[in-house]
Amino acid sequence: MKKIFQRTLCGAGMWSAVVSKNKRLRFTDLDGGANVSMLLYNAAERSERYNMPDTLKGQHIFFLRTPYCLHSDMGRLLASITADTVGWHDTVCGHSDAAKVLEKFGSNNFQQARNDWHRNGRDCFLIELAKWGLGKKDLVPNLNLFSKAAPDEEGHLSFVPGNSKPGDIIELRFEMDTLVVLNTCQHPLDPDSQYRQRHVLLEVLAGDPATAEDPCFAIRPENLRAWENNQTYHTLRF
Repeated sequence: MKKIFQRTLCGAGMWSAVVSKNKRLRFTDLDGGANVSMLLYNAAERSERYNMPDTLKGQHIFFLRTPYCLHSDMGRLLASITADTVGWHDTVCGHSDAAKVLEKFGSNNFQQARNDWHRNGRDCFLIELAKWGLGKKDLVPNLNLFSKAAPDEEGHLSFVPGNSKPGDIIELRFEMDTLVVLNTCQHPLDPDSQYRQRHVLLEVLAGDPATAEDPCFAIRPENLRAWENNQTYHTLRF
């Protein structure tokens, strides 16, 4: 597939863009132990966005991996996971905020450290959302790519260090034009006492349309029905 864009995100970097239907977005963990917190919205109708409960209950899963899909709150698919060398991507732990980062790492603001200051996931999301006319009311439960938080028998979650190794990837194929909003701040449950700057390579690749026989749709009948809803949406819209 032809590469049409790439960018390396530094630790606590942030990024947002509209990625059109059928294109692939590939992330590579360059250092190991990366975390990519991500939100997704229908680029044309931004009130439609990634829905964590529907994604999990519709596919009978707790975490994401290939060949599962990312469902919207309108019964459609935003994206499908077409490649993945990690095998577990967190869906339920949310993102960090300024108070928790200050409590854990101490004060380290821009005036003190310039670009090495301690950012947090919530503020990074809000900065990027504002560029698209969105804000606090549009924050929903996010994905944490590359990260694993596993439950014990009583349901308590524990962060699993080393879930992602240097060179690990995850690739998404978009099933509609999608606004992608992300940051690379540390996972909120990461016990590491050091504020680390991990790097992630982001690449956008050209791609072909999916068919009804795609493995991402075959894994669960709910995925195929959601993809069929996409086809109706695009047929009537365009």
